[in-house]
Amino acid sequence: MKLASRRFGGLAVGTAVLFLTAQPLDRLSAQTDSRLVEALRLAQSGQVDSGRAIVRRLLATLPPSDTSYPQALLAAAKIAPDAATVSSNLNRIVVEYGTGPWADDALLLLTQLSFAQHDPAQTVQMAERLNRDYPDSPFRPRANFLAGRSYFELKNEARGCELIQQALTGAGDDVEFKNQISFYASRCGAQATTSAAGTSTPAPTDTGAKPPAGPRTYAVQVLAVKSAAQVDEMLTRLKVMGFEARVVRDSTGFFKVRVGHYATRDEAVRTQGRLKQRVGGQPFVVEEP
Repeated sequence: MKLASRRFGGLAVGTAVLFLTAQPLDRLSAQTDSRLVEALRLAQSGQVDSGRAIVRRLLATLPPSDTSYPQALLAAAKIAPDAATVSSNLNRIVVEYGTGPWADDALLLLTQLSFAQHDPAQTVQMAERLNRDYPDSPFRPRANFLAGRSYFELKNEARGCELIQQALTGAGDDVEFKNQISFYASRCGAQATTSAAGTSTPAPTDTGAKPPAGPRTYAVQVLAVKSAAQVDEMLTRLKVMGFEARVVRDSTGFFKVRVGHYATRDEAVRTQGRLKQRVGGQPFVVEEP
């Protein structure tokens, strides 16, 4: 039985830059062949050439009918040196092993790759194929999230909101993923979003955790813009750096990226200093009710 834990969102070292959605790295248990597990472990620890060498040897010696062959193609894609090689290996899995257990993995990665390359048309094509050909895949919510955002770029708000809704419904207990989806669901206006539990609620405008009880708290504001793309990029940067960031949307339509809920201004000022040093710009302390 296929488990969602087989999902991965980035490639090791040299090609990680292609996947800008900030998804967790692959879990090595995704591969069932111990040789491929070792290849990915080496690549993720910085020994990319050694990992690639193992995969190349397997692809050269295994017959295409071997059950490990499509797994080897998937591993090759994960640690490939360039986008063209990534795409070639993934498309082979989809075309040659479309009825096997790895095709939906490949389509998810193709969706992510297309999104990272700023190709919204190709992104929605890959995601829609995943929806159509693998309706039971646990990877559909991830693909639909990216496809929904791509439909927004293509000015198809209706389909974008539909896929964002499907992604939210399928997010399960992944609170962080739900928060990411809810941020984009807010642009669907009066349309209600449905939680994974099946209840209908208005789309939220604050994607962070609620502040602790108390009369006032403090936070550090890093960014205030009207561009969802800029906000998403900043959230990704802050997360990678270890900061707990959230988004607040005000009545004028600005998205404000803030870090922390601090009981005292001094705590917020200390975080402000770290953000100034690591992120740059002009972060400043704000008081929140």
